[in-house]
Amino acid sequence: MLPAGETGEAPAAPCCSESGDERKDVEEKSDINITALVGNEQVNEDTDNGDLPSYVSAFIEKEVGNDLKSLKKLDKLIEQMTENKMQLEEQVLTISSEIPKRIQSALKNAEESKQFLNQFLKQETHLFSSINSHLLTAQPWMEDLGAMINQIEEIERHLAYLKWISQIEELSDNIQQYLMTNNVPEAASTLVYMAELDIKLQESSCTHLLAFMRATVKFWHKILKDKLTSDFEEILAQLHWPFITPPQAQTAALSRPASAPEIYTNLETLFCQLLKLQTSDELLTEPKQLPEKYCLPASPSVVLPIQIMLTPLQKRFRYHFRGNRQTNVISKPEWYLAQVLMWIGNHSQFLDEKIQPILDKAGPSVNARLEFSRGLMMLVLEKLAADIPCSLYDDTLFCHLVDEVLLFERELHSVYGYPGTFANCMHILSEETCFQRWLTVERKFALQKMDSMLSSEAAWISQYKDITDVDEMKVPDCAETFMTLLLVITDRYKNLPAASRKLQFLELQKDLVDDFRIRLTQVMKEETRASLGFRYCAILNAVNYISTVLADWADNVFFLQLQQAALEVFAENNTLSKLQLGQLASMESSVFDDMINLLERLKHDMLSRQVDHVFREVKEAAKLYKKERWLSLPSQAEQAVMSLSSSACPLLLTIRDRSLQLEQQLCFSLFKIFWQMLVEKLDVYIYQEIILANHFNEGGAAQLQFDMTRNLFPLFSHYCKRPENYFKHVKEACIVLNLNIGSALLLKDVLQTAAGRPSATAALNEVGIYKLAQQDVEILLNLRTNWPNTGK
Repeated sequence: MLPAGETGEAPAAPCCSESGDERKDVEEKSDINITALVGNEQVNEDTDNGDLPSYVSAFIEKEVGNDLKSLKKLDKLIEQMTENKMQLEEQVLTISSEIPKRIQSALKNAEESKQFLNQFLKQETHLFSSINSHLLTAQPWMEDLGAMINQIEEIERHLAYLKWISQIEELSDNIQQYLMTNNVPEAASTLVYMAELDIKLQESSCTHLLAFMRATVKFWHKILKDKLTSDFEEILAQLHWPFITPPQAQTAALSRPASAPEIYTNLETLFCQLLKLQTSDELLTEPKQLPEKYCLPASPSVVLPIQIMLTPLQKRFRYHFRGNRQTNVISKPEWYLAQVLMWIGNHSQFLDEKIQPILDKAGPSVNARLEFSRGLMMLVLEKLAADIPCSLYDDTLFCHLVDEVLLFERELHSVYGYPGTFANCMHILSEETCFQRWLTVERKFALQKMDSMLSSEAAWISQYKDITDVDEMKVPDCAETFMTLLLVITDRYKNLPAASRKLQFLELQKDLVDDFRIRLTQVMKEETRASLGFRYCAILNAVNYISTVLADWADNVFFLQLQQAALEVFAENNTLSKLQLGQLASMESSVFDDMINLLERLKHDMLSRQVDHVFREVKEAAKLYKKERWLSLPSQAEQAVMSLSSSACPLLLTIRDRSLQLEQQLCFSLFKIFWQMLVEKLDVYIYQEIILANHFNEGGAAQLQFDMTRNLFPLFSHYCKRPENYFKHVKEACIVLNLNIGSALLLKDVLQTAAGRPSATAALNEVGIYKLAQQDVEILLNLRTNWPNTGK
């Protein structure tokens, strides 16, 4: 209930709101009229200040002013102001008369609302008391009804429990009757249904019912399995299973009368019946599992009939390769590995031709040969898990074991198609302790191999030096042996199941590459004084070969997959910057980039040393040529035949001899870089030290051009089609020095009058000058001495 004061005020709010709207309309109209006269802001300001006379004076001054003619407006102004006054009075009267009516109406509405609210409160009180009375009356009934419902639910549970027991007993009786009538297929089908019910009941909390169901399934499963197994083994015995002899000898055995069609019919019947027991067998039999540290992939049990077929082979394996038997020798893992491969090979034909069609008809997509191989593989894994700890700290035994396991895996996958996703020996080798030992041993033996290959007498000699087609890279024996070593390591670890393990081996390979690079650097430093010698060139060829092969490997699918795995690892560990991660993700960089960059740097340093060495010899040989008297040489017209300058012979002979020597000792790609680096230096040297350092008469310029174009440039024509393009400074300098007088004068004039303009560049291009700047051409023109005497 609201207080009286509040009920009188709340309804008044809408009335006040409406009167406020009307007032607003009146104010708007009056404002419009006043604005038309003087402006709203001035009116408000003057009236607020209370200075009405001043406002009137200002108003008259504005409307009439000093112009007497404006007095004509007074009638209109008085009429307009009178009209406005009447409108305002009407609005005030209207508002004054309506406000009391609206207030009265609002009060009346509030009183009516108050009466309705009081009525509702009385009704609510009455209903509340009625409901409480009804609940008190119905309480005994609810208690009795709840007890009856609980009893009904309990009876229903008991009834369902009894139904389950009845159903189990009924199924059990059916199996018994089928067995008494020798109807094994129906008995097996009923057992399958019972096993499926057992699986459905696993969520139930009725432990006794679950135990009863499981005991019943186990009871009949054992009876049926024993009976079918016995019959199945008899059929297998008639087929001379297992096959100890090779497949060629089996054909004769299988073609004897004992291999009549009815045997295969019985084989198929029993095989299918045993397949039906697969569900109950998986329910009752706990599969053998190796410790979790081996991280074997989850896989279903081998199908029951093939388990039975494997039993005699499992017995043979355990007999020969466990205990104190002479065949159980830890140093001979190849014995049991070869035995398993032989068993798979001996039985593959029979499994493919006789068992696989049965499985195809039965429905499940199971490969008989793979199931058989998977069963034998578990024997190998158990044996390896037992043997590895015994040979872990004997390098010879451990290495031999790993080698034999890898050979076994390769044959198993390549010859018999065993999938890499199934449990295999690589999972055992990936166990932490074993894997770290494997890495250590691989590193140790790789370093030993590197020592031996570098200390060999034939370390720096190419195996294919006498075979031109094969020896393009001129690879020394040590580099080829080293890369073969890396390739073998890749083949050894590429089938590891975990990418993290592969990445650890990749790091090992990168460490070995870096170690080999350091060893090459050390040998190179010993040969620095003979940078053109055979051994130094062999080291350079080795560095180039390793870098090239690593670059090729970077595009290999296997290493691209490792790059993706490394990207994920780096992203998780935040070990790389966003830029580096982006380069890896976009394939701009590779896993070998660091090693390739270091090798390329070493290669460039070694080539630079060779170029510097040859260039020093060239400069020494060019001393006489630099001192040639270019100012006083006879012109071409004065000579019968142009011939090479005698002072240029040592220079050209040095270039020729060193180029031929290095062409024979370096591979093609390296020699190409070498001669291009040498030519670049030669071009600048001849231009700066010979041409710019001398003045030339007509004969001297012609002789220089002849020496360069007919003798120096052709030395490199064997390596490229247009060698003059690599001597741009020298070639263009010769052009400038040998221009005829008229062309030279014209060119000189153009360069002086149009310096820096496009016309000057066009003039240079017209005579074949593209490399040299305008200032260089002016200098060269000033080196000419054969200018005509113009009197200037």
